[in-house]
Amino acid sequence: MKKLFFLLVLFSTSCQWSAAQIFSASDIKKHVDLLASDAFEGRGTATLGEIKAANYLADLFKSAGLKAAGTNGTYFQPFQVTIGIDGFPHQMIARNVIGFLDNGAEKTIVVGGHYDHLGKGYQSGSLSPDSKNLIHNGADDNASGTTGVIELAKYFAGNSVKEKHNFLFIGFSGEELGLLGSKYYTESPTIPLKSISAMINMDMIGRYNAEKGLIISGWGTSAAWGKIIPDLAKKQNIKYTIDSSGVGASDHTSFYLKDIPVLQFFTGTHSDYHKISDDSDKINAGGEANILKLIAGVLEKLDNEKQDPGFLPAGNPHAGATTSNFKVTLGVMPDYSFSGKGLKIDAVSKARPAEIAGIQAGDVITKLAGKTINTIYDYMDVLGDHEKGEQVEAEFLRGTETKVVKVIF
Repeated sequence: MKKLFFLLVLFSTSCQWSAAQIFSASDIKKHVDLLASDAFEGRGTATLGEIKAANYLADLFKSAGLKAAGTNGTYFQPFQVTIGIDGFPHQMIARNVIGFLDNGAEKTIVVGGHYDHLGKGYQSGSLSPDSKNLIHNGADDNASGTTGVIELAKYFAGNSVKEKHNFLFIGFSGEELGLLGSKYYTESPTIPLKSISAMINMDMIGRYNAEKGLIISGWGTSAAWGKIIPDLAKKQNIKYTIDSSGVGASDHTSFYLKDIPVLQFFTGTHSDYHKISDDSDKINAGGEANILKLIAGVLEKLDNEKQDPGFLPAGNPHAGATTSNFKVTLGVMPDYSFSGKGLKIDAVSKARPAEIAGIQAGDVITKLAGKTINTIYDYMDVLGDHEKGEQVEAEFLRGTETKVVKVIF
């Protein structure tokens, strides 16, 4: 009997140890090293490097036992993008990569992250000088998040548990060009959007610093997050700060705009952001393993909740401002896929200057504070020139009708 008791204790201890180690730093490093290698050429949207990365992701989904949940019985969901290269528009095909863990449930939780990056610097966005034809490996942005999708898919597909939810794992493309892949998915979903309980997004989770902690966005999109996350983070000794907004510069935004609760995990900005120096040797694989353990815990807790998390509107007061240096904002989310002149509005935050002035989603701002707005950069220039409380005129198109309103920043 004593021998049996000893074996049971040993087995229990072993299970606890393996659960704690379920996300392996060495596996994380392996994925990031490969995705952020020169062989993948920076994973530029609709490039050969993107195709290689998409195939890698699809092969791993298949190996994990996920069902193909793209189009035509494949793991891929192709979509057309217009990419400006050296000032000339090119029509190209990008692809989301989608795998489905079917637990026979009515509801599904989406787990995603974008796998595209800046390629060789021709698609805009690089912050490295003279960087055209230089590979932007994007180890943190977002080989780290892509690895998170891979490892969470492997974990939930192989944990011998039939959860109360299905899980849909998505690698998005076109994020760097304006959330194009996630926006396409939410407009052309492969499962009904009404069946999605929540969306969990990982974008740049590879530079965890215990002193700075983790940034969790979307906190205000469901009351469930405040109940689930604090205890889990405390047990793992993970420090974090929260952002209530469901709107931000990553793919969770597309789901939030469809009234789906979201969470976004992010380890913060750094000097290598969008530069050719964002390489895999700077990734904290052990830190990412701890973050994935936290996310897995959130997903397990969410799965065991008696009710759906429930959507709450939580707009972003800084939507549309791409840098924190701006003192003012309209409170809008630009439609980055819009190729015409002006700033087309994809979403408007509640009780912010744009909404108060009567500007709506779908409007195209053509003038602001007397300056012609041809691109988002013209818009950003205007924001940088003004202070809170100042009043300006905004001219915009609503369909074919031109409207002029007063905006108070």
